[in-house]
Amino acid sequence: MTTSNDGTGLQLRSLVKSSGELELSLARVPIPKPSDDEILVRVEATPINPSDLGLLLGPADLSTAQVAGSGDEAVVTAKIPPQFMRAVAARADESMPVGNEGAGVVVEAGSSPEAQALVGKTVAILGGAMYAQYRVVKAADALPLPAGATPADGASCFVNPLTALGMVETMRREGHTALVHTAAASNLGQMLNKICLKDGVDLVNIVRSPAQAKILKDIGAKHVVDSSAPSFMDDLIAALTETGATLAFDAIGGGKLAGQILTGMEVAANKRAGAAYSRYGSATYKQVYIYGGLDTGPTELARAFGMSWGLGGWLLTPFLMKIGQAEAQKLRQRVADELRTTFASHYTREISLAEVLKPEVMAAYNRKTTGEKYLINPNKG
Repeated sequence: MTTSNDGTGLQLRSLVKSSGELELSLARVPIPKPSDDEILVRVEATPINPSDLGLLLGPADLSTAQVAGSGDEAVVTAKIPPQFMRAVAARADESMPVGNEGAGVVVEAGSSPEAQALVGKTVAILGGAMYAQYRVVKAADALPLPAGATPADGASCFVNPLTALGMVETMRREGHTALVHTAAASNLGQMLNKICLKDGVDLVNIVRSPAQAKILKDIGAKHVVDSSAPSFMDDLIAALTETGATLAFDAIGGGKLAGQILTGMEVAANKRAGAAYSRYGSATYKQVYIYGGLDTGPTELARAFGMSWGLGGWLLTPFLMKIGQAEAQKLRQRVADELRTTFASHYTREISLAEVLKPEVMAAYNRKTTGEKYLINPNKG
């Protein structure tokens, strides 16, 4: 896949039609010109994260997907079940670019010294519309990669690494001393383990199979609990008692897991304190933040965890805004410093923009299977 000679490049677009259909296509758009403090990046690597799939595919039923045309001219349509249309009504009939983060080479820059200094450099960038051959961003927002690093090395510099660092920083700022993480064998979960091991933070990892447990144990995880095991609650309570974890980040969202974690924290708090029975429960505050939706069903809470608890949502962007630019930059610099160790990402397959629209490929990256992460190279070919 190459850039045309007419000053345009390809960009992936997602359109939810008010008629109840999702439409995916590649649009040919003008290659933007950078202003004084901006750079033009030729995007060579951009990951498909779960957060990207929400915008890319929405609630469409991919079993209904149909393709018209081929290659760069392909258009995919799929039906959206009527009960889900209300959730995406705000974006109806608006063609939207997709892709949170990525990396590439700076091919043009504005006149400012900061922008000019990046020409020819490989940088990571965050800012949306990354499933495109070219992207303009502020020079100050680009993260120069270490010497020898490839765009693939830096493609996932932001969402997963900063989310993992943000979880640990939230723990510290809110007065907790240990963490719980669900769907913990993911790329993000493996990064979080490496951070916690390096920083001396106790982490309870909840996984959904023995195979996922092995992934974490092989990288040194200390506390791994399998939710598919008959002994899950006993194992969870034992890990929570040992670590004293009172803060959890839940990628599952729906189902009973958030409530089970709060219940386990309550039992563990009582065991650790040796306190007398109180009908109001322990005084230990317990918090679960839901940051994902692998289970899109209702969140079920069986109120067996006293009255000192909280359940809320957590997202990276509001967190970064809350801590301010200076503190966020410290986190970004740590990612750059540990790019090939703590924050290394691994990909199952590299695909082109046109391949993103193939139904069989769509079905594969939409499975969100642990250990299978897809990387788009918009300039592949």
